[in-house]
Amino acid sequence: MATNTPKPPAIKPPPTGSDDGTVVLERLAQKVQPPSMYQVVMLNDDYTPMEFVVVVIQEFFGKDLEAATAIMLKIHLDGRGVCGVYPKDIAATKVDQVLDAAHKAGHPLKCVSEPVDL
Repeated sequence: MATNTPKPPAIKPPPTGSDDGTVVLERLAQKVQPPSMYQVVMLNDDYTPMEFVVVVIQEFFGKDLEAATAIMLKIHLDGRGVCGVYPKDIAATKVDQVLDAAHKAGHPLKCVSEPVDL
């Protein structure tokens, strides 16, 4: 048990001078650039089942069955298909999720992210 009572912290007095010590900063308007966007692209292969690709698109890109099937067919017919457009970090995460799911399922599905040309 403490025998001395605690002392309140010392408060520094405001600076003395000709004014009251207040400082007003001028707010400068800053132009903030929107983040650069990246598209997540799945690449066709001859081994990954179409049903697996549809499930992956639905699960990781939030597409409904019709949209996922349309993207899967684009991948199958054109060799590649865009699954979504995101900021760089989110696109990289989506690619990692797809590659991890494909690896765990034993499929050689490839997925990449690339900058969107504006």
